[in-house]
Amino acid sequence: MKRLFNPESVAIIGASRAAGKIGNSIICNMIASGYKGNIYPINKHGGEICNLPVYKSILDVEKDIDLATIVVPFKYVFDSVKACAQKKVKFLSIITSGFSEVGKTVEEQEIVKFANDHGMRILGPNIFGIYSASASMNATFGPADIKPGGVAIITQSGALGIAMIGKTQMENIGLASIVSVGNKSDLDESDLIEYMIKDDQTKVIFMYMEGVKNGERLISVLKKATRIKPIIVIKSGRSKRGAMAAASHTGSLAGADEVFSDIMKQCGVHRAHSIQQALDWCKYLTGSVAPRGENTVIITNGGGVGVLATDACEEHGIHLFDDIEVMRTAFSKSVPSFGSVGNPIDITGGASMDDYEKCIIDAFNHPSIHSIICLGCETSILNGKTLGPTIRKIHDNYHSIKPIVYSFVGGKDIENEMDYLKADGVPIYSDLEQAVGCLGISYENYRNQMVLKDDDSQNSSIDAIVDIKKINKIIGSAKKDKRNFLLADEGQELMKAAGVPMPKSVVVSSLKEAVSQSGNIGFPVVMKIVSKDILHKSDAGGVILDLKNKNEVIDAYEAILFNCKKYNPRAKIKGIEIAEMLKPGIETIIGGRYDNSFGPVIMFGQGGIYVEVIRDISFRSITYNRFEIAGMIKEMNTYPLLLGVRGESQKDMNGIIDVIIKVGIILSSCPEITDIEINPLLAYDEDDGVRAVDVRILIK
Repeated sequence: MKRLFNPESVAIIGASRAAGKIGNSIICNMIASGYKGNIYPINKHGGEICNLPVYKSILDVEKDIDLATIVVPFKYVFDSVKACAQKKVKFLSIITSGFSEVGKTVEEQEIVKFANDHGMRILGPNIFGIYSASASMNATFGPADIKPGGVAIITQSGALGIAMIGKTQMENIGLASIVSVGNKSDLDESDLIEYMIKDDQTKVIFMYMEGVKNGERLISVLKKATRIKPIIVIKSGRSKRGAMAAASHTGSLAGADEVFSDIMKQCGVHRAHSIQQALDWCKYLTGSVAPRGENTVIITNGGGVGVLATDACEEHGIHLFDDIEVMRTAFSKSVPSFGSVGNPIDITGGASMDDYEKCIIDAFNHPSIHSIICLGCETSILNGKTLGPTIRKIHDNYHSIKPIVYSFVGGKDIENEMDYLKADGVPIYSDLEQAVGCLGISYENYRNQMVLKDDDSQNSSIDAIVDIKKINKIIGSAKKDKRNFLLADEGQELMKAAGVPMPKSVVVSSLKEAVSQSGNIGFPVVMKIVSKDILHKSDAGGVILDLKNKNEVIDAYEAILFNCKKYNPRAKIKGIEIAEMLKPGIETIIGGRYDNSFGPVIMFGQGGIYVEVIRDISFRSITYNRFEIAGMIKEMNTYPLLLGVRGESQKDMNGIIDVIIKVGIILSSCPEITDIEINPLLAYDEDDGVRAVDVRILIK
């Protein structure tokens, strides 16, 4: 990858003399950026462009070529790739569009296969190029003037990427690189990130994505990368219509947004919801020192903004230091007697910038304080003229000691001064939420760095009791019957093979048998229809609960058959399942499915019949790390119910984690299974364990 970011020579196939043409803009940008390597314009007409000799063919160039940028029309691209193969070029940057994004996937795949077979890697097609600060190389047709710095951008949208170059200039953000990946026919985010985390110039990686390809590899790369450097992502296609637009734009389908968001969280990636937010985070993370502890103080001259900041801190996971004795000692000389040394620290509306300076320096100097939020409202003595010099002095002398963010509210003079300060690299914001959000991301990244590396090795004791051979046999039987789901008794057998506890049950085919078996199992019982033609049993009136005696069983048997025949007269009914009626517990749902973007994923949430309405669920890529799964459970709004409320005992958390791990093992070991859903899994007190009430399993 070093040859892509630091090529010794670049050829531009499709070079043009005409100003405004892409083949001309790239050459002009290469020269303007100060690229020190060899530039070889290629055009069949020859001549000269920008004082550079033009070669009629890449084969006419005598020296080796590391990178070829291809800007010829679609119909000539493959011929250009073949010529590059003869020349033994290492990387191809295909600017040309008209490939898989408009349905020409086969043509795109043919070019990739040919290139790979001849030792070449492809960036694109359908891109605007690549910029690399370490090589002083702007091989794009975007703006010429790119400020070098520490942010690396990977973008799937060419137009948005070009716009972001201009936006970073306006925000005074320096770039280590910006790479357009377009259709991601060959090189993708994973390849680029693996290089960027080893690149000394890159401090933060920012990705704009429209869809995920090879998601399982991306997960593996991101988990390693975020332990080293912060990664920020914006993904479009959050809405259903947005996902359709993303697919038509790049030929890459957007996955389910909730799955994407949860997996990014699992990998330690920070997801932004706007370009401005992402760039704010990038700028703060590249320009600010990382925190060394969790204790934050708010310094303010106004109670209102202090309360707003307190609310924002809770939302962004920022811990406000609350040791009042330490606070009194730390700020005894800088906070007036009529102020407050609680957190927020209120130096009152009469505070001057000198008062702010003393208080901020005290916070910087105290070892128990790890970060600072400085806020203020304009007054007669705190105005644009007094604000600038003090904040500049503090920033110059102290910003490398601890993280700090500033936000001031006021009129035109205050706003203008904040603009000047921001241009000088001071982390100051008109919007308080922006300021707190940036510090919050710094803390998220701090915690990512603190987490031990994942241990995704399977728990051997659990793996040993999941009988994969038996599970595959059950699936094979269903496939012979030409079904894409398992029947109730098969689901029971599969859960038994996985060691997941379920109620005692039996499938009967007559009323006499139903009465007899109900007595054997013991009242109360549950009765459920068993039919390959009725998957959603409740919708068909095929489930009746809490049957307490023989007469209720007789009535329920006849009612279920009547309801189901009315629901689907052609349904073939195998029988009726009689099952033990379990005592009430906390209803949870555990599931797993094959996601088109990320492969096998697991799900946990609040279970029961309203799961799709309440949607209190969380997803993860399959993991066997108990700590990571526990974190997934804690995300639930209903998590406090599992801890025990109103005098109830804590529920069996380890039992829940065991079942999640088993579902992951089944899904990853049995590729014929596409979906597993245990709903509900009843969680009881720790001594009573967990029980799966119902299971639904879909197969290919």
